[in-house]
Amino acid sequence: MDMNTPRTPPRKSATFDDYTLAEIRRAATTGIYDIRGAGAKRKLPHFDDLLFLGASISRYPLEGYREKCGTDVVLGTRFAKKPLELKIPITIAGMSFGSLSAQAKEALGRGASMAGTSTTTGDGGMTPEERGQSKHLVYQYLPSRYGMNPDDLRKADAIEVVVGQGAKPGGGGMLLGQKISDRVAQMRCLPKGIDQRSACRHPDWTGPDDLEIKIHELREITMWEKPIYVKVGGTRPYYDVALAVKAGADVVVLDGMQGGTAATQEVFIEHVGIPTLACIRPAVKALQDLGMHRKVQLIVSGGIRSGADVAKALALGADAVAIGSAALVALGDNDPHLEEEYKALGTTAGAYDDWHEGRDPAGITTQDPVLAARLDPVKAGRRLSNYLKVMTLEAQTVARACGKSHLHNLEPEDLCALTVESAAMAQVPLAGTGWIPGRGGY
Repeated sequence: MDMNTPRTPPRKSATFDDYTLAEIRRAATTGIYDIRGAGAKRKLPHFDDLLFLGASISRYPLEGYREKCGTDVVLGTRFAKKPLELKIPITIAGMSFGSLSAQAKEALGRGASMAGTSTTTGDGGMTPEERGQSKHLVYQYLPSRYGMNPDDLRKADAIEVVVGQGAKPGGGGMLLGQKISDRVAQMRCLPKGIDQRSACRHPDWTGPDDLEIKIHELREITMWEKPIYVKVGGTRPYYDVALAVKAGADVVVLDGMQGGTAATQEVFIEHVGIPTLACIRPAVKALQDLGMHRKVQLIVSGGIRSGADVAKALALGADAVAIGSAALVALGDNDPHLEEEYKALGTTAGAYDDWHEGRDPAGITTQDPVLAARLDPVKAGRRLSNYLKVMTLEAQTVARACGKSHLHNLEPEDLCALTVESAAMAQVPLAGTGWIPGRGGY
């Protein structure tokens, strides 16, 4: 071809983009699938695709400086003698000691307590640091049973039976050997330095009828005092929520695919489950059909970042939300001031997700005593408390603008959607129209 003949510029494939090509080469070189932490990184329909319809003539707003907007929530009102009474509807999701350092677990407890909310143990048992600093502590009861004992169940303020997780519904957990220190090994009854894989299902039941028996056992152990949560990953929310209610749950925790994880296969994180936005309305419908909406509380998690996200989740019918990844960022995870150290690990601040390697320079997702000592639990707890306060104030600001005197008075009528997809998932009208995809209207 003549060198002067015009050439079209090189064109990269949208299907085989740079990341996909690099992953193919990595897989071809190593022969093992990729493992990482955090949540889904692909773009998904999310709360940003919804907008609030603030008050004007047809609605009457509230004055922020003199008219109150309540934020309290009570969790576990169905059967528990001692339901959790929280000041705010934002809780801290389960993140284990082992995945996180003891300092990070202490900081979560401190921050949650200052804000008047609860934190959650995660897999691997209860640490004295977390129990000592948490006014309200939820004890997770997982398929692995690592660290589980009846005494700790009784010390907890609620119990969360984990059936699934948004980042890996149908999959078990991982804690690689480099993070299994002497203390972690002792708590989990594992050999030090050996990779640990948690089971994907509970060993002593095969279905919802067995779950009902297990919930009764947990109630007997705790004298019917503690609320029993059931946590499921977002896949078939209508049926899973209905079965959790049938089994006797006081609270259902629904975790969408934007929810984070300590470590699992990337194929799980990016290709299994459904977005958090798509989970809420089917779950609420299940509760309504059973006559249990607001009687069995619904906690939604997975990618909650701001007070706007909180308000939108509550407007769609949730009673509370849980945050995990955002809480770690508040503690100091992926902070730009550590950029040089992140670069030394082959990544950059804001993208570091190799939490399973235990080399976190922020001292959060590590068991290295030198790195963990970098995190000051008091200062980090204060940062988390500040963040929770801001989220709550943001949610109140939005609610007042919609004329609501309590966050739980927000409703789907206060929302519209920017895209057809988000309108269909949230079952609210497309902005500027009365049309909800799948229903009549204009």
